Amino acid sequence: MAADFKGDYQELVDEISELLGVPATLENRDFELIAFGAYDSEGDLDPSALDPVRTRSILTRRSTATVRAWFEGFGITRATGPVRIPPSPEAGVYRGRICLPVRHRGVVLGYVWLLDGDPGPTDAQLAAAMEVAGRIGALLADEAEAGAGLSRELRAVLTAEPGWQQDMAVAELRTALGPRADGPLTLVCVAPWPSPDPDDAPAARTIPHATALCTLPWGASQQSLALLVRLRATEVTAPALAAAGRLLKEAEGARGGRGGAAFGGGGGAGSGAGVPAPGNAARGAGARAAAAAAAGFTGAAGGGGGAGCAAGVGDARIGLAGLGAVWQEAAAATRAALAEPRFGPVAEWARIGPYRLLTALPPQAAHDPVVGPLLSPAHRELARTAEVYLDCAGQAARTAAELGIHRQTLYYRLSRVEQLTGLDLDDGEDRLLLHMALKRARL
Repeated sequence: MAADFKGDYQELVDEISELLGVPATLENRDFELIAFGAYDSEGDLDPSALDPVRTRSILTRRSTATVRAWFEGFGITRATGPVRIPPSPEAGVYRGRICLPVRHRGVVLGYVWLLDGDPGPTDAQLAAAMEVAGRIGALLADEAEAGAGLSRELRAVLTAEPGWQQDMAVAELRTALGPRADGPLTLVCVAPWPSPDPDDAPAARTIPHATALCTLPWGASQQSLALLVRLRATEVTAPALAAAGRLLKEAEGARGGRGGAAFGGGGGAGSGAGVPAPGNAARGAGARAAAAAAAGFTGAAGGGGGAGCAAGVGDARIGLAGLGAVWQEAAAATRAALAEPRFGPVAEWARIGPYRLLTALPPQAAHDPVVGPLLSPAHRELARTAEVYLDCAGQAARTAAELGIHRQTLYYRLSRVEQLTGLDLDDGEDRLLLHMALKRARL
């Protein structure tokens, strides 16, 4: 994505605001806020110009599926000219809207939203604004092509075999990124990503500090999302945590019923719960949690939370040379967050402890035959008891307190573990084997 796209959009939106004398906002076709302009006039100081829907949409940059369906119900996806939408106070829309569809080669790519008034813009003014909307459509098409190119280049780097193929892919990505390829960078992995369609991924522009993103296979039949993030310094991971939190929010919204609908924010159309259809009415865990909360992620604190997915962040590098290794780290951190609730919803590679080694084990090492009987569903409680006991460094009092059982019950369960596995829990190596096997089984 060209570095000056954002400024170009802002200039064009400001041009429309000046042409019509009213505030204008620009969204893409997925209702992601791209730019907005506040026309400076006394009339626009009227509080009604900032109705709840418009205010919330500009502040949160998001639009719900219900809001999107409500506005699309007026035919904006098919329109080739301005569409007037009446006010609906019960829905929080105090002012009517004028929607200018943004098209390129017959395809709708976005919408310019205007606040309607009395007398409102003239036909001649709207015709001039539609000409500007056409230029916006061409710019959106250029951005989409550039973003698709960056996605292909990033995917090539992360899927290439180490050696000359990966070196060539890195060189091509460096050329595509230009100066953005230099400096501290890291990768964020979100998995499993809720849509198999790469076109359902959010635009990099909507994710803070994002440089490029792509989807990659996750397991046999699922997808993950890889995000390349710019950092101020290799030791400052806050931008990556913020980006991961935002992506988790996007995934949560998709799983919450948006399906193939938009993943992004809203602008002039606005967002707000409960908008009726036209027919019915017109650092450490604290840092990770803070990043998710700042992005509006409402899932549980555990790995993946309510959305069923989690995010991982690799160690930062300078430049693109080590990007393949960073991706392996980010993916491993994501697997750790999915396996261990205490790491989620965003796990950093540097903070997952023994899982740095466990995630590197080959698939055939997943289940040691000695521990196999303990991992059957019938012995789930015994496996949990053994894991907590080993997590507590073999301290019986701590283990019994954490499990909420009597110490004699604990001793009985541990003896059953030894009978099932043939391991001696007084032997350090046997403890190590059991602990590793139980943790590896989580992955």
